[in-house]
Amino acid sequence: MFRTHIRTPRRTRRYGRIADFDLREIGLLYYVMASSQTLGEALKRLARYSKVTNEALVFGYREGNRLIVNLSYSGISRHSDRHQIEFCMFAVLRICRVLTGQQLVPQHFWISHHRSGTNSEMARFVGTAVEFGATTDEFALNANARELPLIHADPYLNNLLLKYCEAALTDRKGDVSQLRTRVENAISSLLPHGRVVVGDVARSLGMSKRTLARKLSDEGLNFTEVLQQLRRDLAVRYLDDRKLHISKIAWLLGFNEVSAFTHACGRWIGKTPSQTRTADAY
Repeated sequence: MFRTHIRTPRRTRRYGRIADFDLREIGLLYYVMASSQTLGEALKRLARYSKVTNEALVFGYREGNRLIVNLSYSGISRHSDRHQIEFCMFAVLRICRVLTGQQLVPQHFWISHHRSGTNSEMARFVGTAVEFGATTDEFALNANARELPLIHADPYLNNLLLKYCEAALTDRKGDVSQLRTRVENAISSLLPHGRVVVGDVARSLGMSKRTLARKLSDEGLNFTEVLQQLRRDLAVRYLDDRKLHISKIAWLLGFNEVSAFTHACGRWIGKTPSQTRTADAY
């Protein structure tokens, strides 16, 4: 009854259009943030209520020496949607700037997927380097930004919206994320660092190897199948990017040698990486 969704206008999915669209199009979550008293309050509400507006996109926020805003997926494979992640990360930074009226520059800005080519336009927008291939999707602001007052603070509207959002949280059911997508997301971050060990993946999911194996078996899966299918899907995606050298793709997929990647491609799609690119060109 209470569920709404963040609308990501098709024309704004590229970072170059982030500055062009009306933030009010985001909907409920924007108004909850905008009517808060301080930036710290707004970011806390972003983290608490992000699942009310979109169950798949989960924002996190923590305070300390810095203000950390991070983004993760629930029930959707992280590797399958790079543009959505980029859009949301840049959009949240822009919201922080618009609500405070200050050109906030992050201390770091990390995105976990890899991107070929230059990202100078992204760096200009952010005000600092955008690091791809990071361990997480997050950016950090100076701790002092927590107390920045918001231009459109409205305690009456905010109280009304908080009641609505709290009712929505009570109404919504638990996570519908599937185990496979959680395993895939854990594997994706480990692949470029070498051999993916099932124990490391299990620990990242807060369970033992035996428990992970049992849960996968209950869904008719096993770890090796999930790993190989993910590698195949990523290989097809990466090979479609002509700017990525084949040796770089091999590394991204966790292969120590290009020859091992070539052999794997033969098993997966019946062609070598070069043959795949040649075929796709016609």
